[in-house]
Amino acid sequence: MSLKEPPPVVPAPPGDAPDSTGPADENPGPVGGAKAGHAHRATAWPEARAAARRAGAGARAGREPSGLPLREALGRVLAGPLTALADLPSFDTSAMDGWAVAGPGPWHVREETAVLAGHAPAAALATGEAVRIATGAPVPHGTTAVLRTEHSRTERPRGEGPEHPRTGEPPRGGRLLLRALREVVGGQDIRPRGQECRSGDELLPAGTTVTPAVLGLAAAAGYDALPVLPRPRVEILVLGDELLTAGLPHDGLIRDALGPMLGPWLAALGADVLATRRIGDDAEALYAAVTGSTADLVVTTGGTAAGPVDHVHRVLDKAGAVLLVDGVKVRPGHPMLLARLGADPARPRHVRHLVGLPGNPLAAVSGLLTLAAPLLAALTEPGTSTEPAPFAEPGTSTEPGPSTDPEPSTAPGPPAESGAGSEPRTPVPYRVPVRDEVHGHPHDTRLVPVVRHGGSAVPLRYNGPAMLRGIAAADGLAVVPPGGARPGQELDVLDLPWPPTAGAVPAQGACFT
Repeated sequence: MSLKEPPPVVPAPPGDAPDSTGPADENPGPVGGAKAGHAHRATAWPEARAAARRAGAGARAGREPSGLPLREALGRVLAGPLTALADLPSFDTSAMDGWAVAGPGPWHVREETAVLAGHAPAAALATGEAVRIATGAPVPHGTTAVLRTEHSRTERPRGEGPEHPRTGEPPRGGRLLLRALREVVGGQDIRPRGQECRSGDELLPAGTTVTPAVLGLAAAAGYDALPVLPRPRVEILVLGDELLTAGLPHDGLIRDALGPMLGPWLAALGADVLATRRIGDDAEALYAAVTGSTADLVVTTGGTAAGPVDHVHRVLDKAGAVLLVDGVKVRPGHPMLLARLGADPARPRHVRHLVGLPGNPLAAVSGLLTLAAPLLAALTEPGTSTEPAPFAEPGTSTEPGPSTDPEPSTAPGPPAESGAGSEPRTPVPYRVPVRDEVHGHPHDTRLVPVVRHGGSAVPLRYNGPAMLRGIAAADGLAVVPPGGARPGQELDVLDLPWPPTAGAVPAQGACFT
């Protein structure tokens, strides 16, 4: 297949004004950018996210789980359920330091070394006997309870003479008598074998993120290595001859903001970033980099519009790629795109994709959250899942089909921090009322940086496509429907892939609208 096939985009609803990226074309011709005479048709923002998620789900088949030693598995995602390889605990153990006792008291103390953790169990106890025991030690056969040290006392049986004047010990050959200072209940302070789980029990489901606690549980359950999903491999190609990597802007040159930002952002989304390469405005170098990459996802910056050095469409056409999304009805970032690259002959089952981000920094962030984040999330999910319906813009309808996101939360704030089952921090929508009026685009969705303040989302002033000051102080991006939002209206907010810094924005001097 090639770019000459119609891309699977959603037709604009009747009466919708043409998108600024070009008029709708029922039979699009070859894709080669403006210079090739192609006018692409933008996809609605919710459907663009759904398309990215479907693309990631379709690429999972060629990705096999790998076994990693426990020390290397932190932060990875379990490829299958974690099942116990042994009973936990694997034998009856003492939960406290004290005495293993058999039957009702008082008990005669056996004169032998205490039973210690990591040592073989003592000989069986007869009714009326007791033996010293440490926490975690295997209880001797015949034990009916463990009596804590602080709940007991020992004494010399009557008629055996006085204790040693200095140590208080009974005469040699005497046998101590153990008495309880409170009621003893059968089975107390004994952790029975299999109390936590039995061998074969499912401890955690597939898809669980490996946290330090998960590592501890896996080790306790008998694992030396864990089967985990491979991290999506991502390569970043930064385009533009005008970009500087150091120093101050001068003579028409500007600093590259995307190179330092995208790698850590994609890593926070769970990707294994192979490299960030600077290509410039060289079409041949871009073609070689795209076709030669072994990454699951290639991310480019800039070059997706119709400028004189915007080469991405032509390179994709030459490479035999298939456009899945060619422009999105969202501001900023409408020239973003998603393409499926040609198969690698050496790895025929390996499905590769390319996300083309606009060159403006906030527009690139919009592209990350719209296309890259859903694709990466789907790539890292184990197996297939039934997805809920995508969230639609108010006043629009969404045709049935695979979804883009989890259902937005109706809680007046971000989702609670997940526990062991949480995945890498993929942007998740939640609903929150917006404090102020937010101006909207007549026809497109807007993504606006916001900060949580007093139970509301407050739009940040610096939200132009070339600006990063707003997103750097933001807790998330509000999804503003066409036409805008009134004060108090609840909006979906896309979480960012790192913990929010509550209360830090005013101290940073960020300006509210």
